[in-house]
Amino acid sequence: MTIYQISVFIENKQGRLTEIVKTLSTNGIDIRALSVADTTDFGILRIIVNDPEAAIKVLKAEGVTVSKTQVIGVSFDDKTGALTNVLELLSNAGISVEYAYAFITHSKNNASVILRVEQVEEAIKVLTDAGVSLIDTIE
Repeated sequence: MTIYQISVFIENKQGRLTEIVKTLSTNGIDIRALSVADTTDFGILRIIVNDPEAAIKVLKAEGVTVSKTQVIGVSFDDKTGALTNVLELLSNAGISVEYAYAFITHSKNNASVILRVEQVEEAIKVLTDAGVSLIDTIE
């Protein structure tokens, strides 16, 4: 029940993000979720795509540095405190969240978040045992 995220290391310069996104779209790869973290000189674009292997292939062909990471997609009721409950489950189990980002789904009643943790399998067990809905694909 994991999702593969592609991390793309890019120079922090005008137009570079556009080039990466255009490379993916030109090759029929759909971005389902994204997050950008930047520093003065470079950025990390984290994306969930419909075909991670194809994304890696086309980006590497363009000379882009990429990596693939397992992340967990979580869906919960879109109400106050729901994310807190998910995070507390992980924290109480001794699992740290390295980073998280939200994404939009077609559901009007749920919120969805990508979580990156070191102990992926343990986190999956903790969350499923507590009845938290996990996402294995993002439509």
